[in-house]
Amino acid sequence: MKELVSKTIKVKNTLDTRQVAYLVQCAGQFKSDIRIEEDEKRINAKSIMGTISLAIKEDDNITVVAEGVDEAKAVEEIVKILA
Repeated sequence: MKELVSKTIKVKNTLDTRQVAYLVQCAGQFKSDIRIEEDEKRINAKSIMGTISLAIKEDDNITVVAEGVDEAKAVEEIVKILA
């Protein structure tokens, strides 16, 4: 089984709607499946409604997980937006 790439970070800023839209747009550029996980919640980072429902805020600890052909780059880019 193929390994996936994940990174846990502390969020630097609460995301407003515009920033959530940017994150989803960024995630959509990758072929990999990308998830954002917080506690028991897991959402598809390419889903605007899912990402809004997480209500990511400053100092939250979240994990970005990607699986696919461009997974390392996908995690790197999503982490740049959040950390």
